Amino acid sequence: MPWITPDPEQDAWLVHVRVTPRAKRESLDVEGERLRVRLNTPPVDGKANTALRKLLARQFGVAKSAVSLLRGERSRDKTVRITAPKQWPAGLPHPGEPPAP
Repeated sequence: MPWITPDPEQDAWLVHVRVTPRAKRESLDVEGERLRVRLNTPPVDGKANTALRKLLARQFGVAKSAVSLLRGERSRDKTVRITAPKQWPAGLPHPGEPPAP
């Protein structure tokens, strides 16, 4: 399964994420079949989930309300829906492109 797939019911993408909280700096990169998201926020009281939504909203050029957590609220592995993305994050491969070596 690729790290991102179109949502057939909406103008949206389903993004399969693996979160690393308490990282030194925030970053996005594709690792295997997941988008690796490093957050400098701790996973306490949903703060990491909020930071994840905020970071993905900024990277895809949408409002925070357009990023919804579908699965994995208390897990590092999550599935997120991004509705009507307006831009593509720099450095990430488009669907169907092989990842950079």
